[in-house]
Amino acid sequence: MTNLHLKRVVVTGLGAITPVGNSVAEYWQGLLQGRSGVGPITAFDASKHDCRIAAEVKDFDPCDYLDRKDAKRMDRFAHFAVCASLQAIADAKFTISELNAPLVGVVIGNGCGSIHVLETQQEIYLTKGPDRCSPFLIPMFIANMAAGLTAIHTGAKGPNSCTVTACAAGANAVGEAFRLVQQGYAQAMICGGTEAPITPLLVAGFSAAKALSTRNAEPTRASRPFTPDRDGFVMGEGAGILLLEELEHAKSRGAKIYAEIVGYGMTCDAYHMTSPIPGGIGAARAMELAIKDAGLFTDQINYINAHGTSTSANDLNETLAIKKALGKHAYNVSISSTKSMTGHLLGGSGGIEAVATVLTVANDEIPPTINLDSPDPECDLDYVPHHSRKQQVDLAISNSFGFGGHNVSLAFKKFVES
Repeated sequence: MTNLHLKRVVVTGLGAITPVGNSVAEYWQGLLQGRSGVGPITAFDASKHDCRIAAEVKDFDPCDYLDRKDAKRMDRFAHFAVCASLQAIADAKFTISELNAPLVGVVIGNGCGSIHVLETQQEIYLTKGPDRCSPFLIPMFIANMAAGLTAIHTGAKGPNSCTVTACAAGANAVGEAFRLVQQGYAQAMICGGTEAPITPLLVAGFSAAKALSTRNAEPTRASRPFTPDRDGFVMGEGAGILLLEELEHAKSRGAKIYAEIVGYGMTCDAYHMTSPIPGGIGAARAMELAIKDAGLFTDQINYINAHGTSTSANDLNETLAIKKALGKHAYNVSISSTKSMTGHLLGGSGGIEAVATVLTVANDEIPPTINLDSPDPECDLDYVPHHSRKQQVDLAISNSFGFGGHNVSLAFKKFVES
């Protein structure tokens, strides 16, 4: 298929359930206000853990969206995905009918599935025996169920898939959905990322890997990307969902258009299980591919929503990657890590960060990197410290990188008729 046949793809709907707000409006205002969603863990007794803080979703009731019986048969990561998807469809004023259902698909990524279900059912198995395990253990646990249940609850019968690429999963989902619409396999796609990883075992596992911050006494200051005293990421939960739509279809129904998605770059470091390759070579190539895919130039980029995890290796290597990909223009680009407020949603991060990037393009306002009191001398780019910034943003990139060496960059631009 040649470029002459590729469709233009636009974002017409957004949904978000996050540690700083359970709607897109609340999430966006939380980011612009620099509000931290991090606090002491309440999901379980974390008193014996080295890390006792996380960015939890607060005051969320899936029954605001779902029948109580249905909600009981779904895990929290699926609740987030389905409910954020329903938000996105409502926001787009998009109707899925028997007529168009085969042309509407779903791709939702996550990294872990339901570890909570595995932990609780394992305890039942060990203490009460195999006959007492829930018949919903498997359908509640498996990672693809967020996408499957979203299709069930929206009626979308087109392409359906789940990306499981660790912390790049949500961004991969958006990129793959973009390709499906761009190449004519779907008219619209519900896509993004979801995760509910705040469980005893996962917190213990990431702590054992020395990946989590232990700044327990000051949780709101614990996620501090690009600072010299960063000591690890803060685990978060939630979902971010976009409705992507073929441009002509969106125009035919008078849809509101937030932005156009124009580029998708995906690479692998092929280097180490958890560490990025020194110098950020793979991440730089992902950005370069997204820009090339968009048919644009590096000096047209105004903003980057950084992966920015607040870990020593990521922040330095991402800084080097941006310099490698953009050259001297790297110093002209506004960059921020919204993880400084939301924590790190693992496979869900690419979803909520794509939502934030689209809103940045749509509103010409850049969310800040909070807690950036004094930047690491080796991280010397413009990370928009402390306060949001009003600035015209015509082209923006969202970066997501995952264990295993997965690198994904998405490019969004201001929608212009042409």
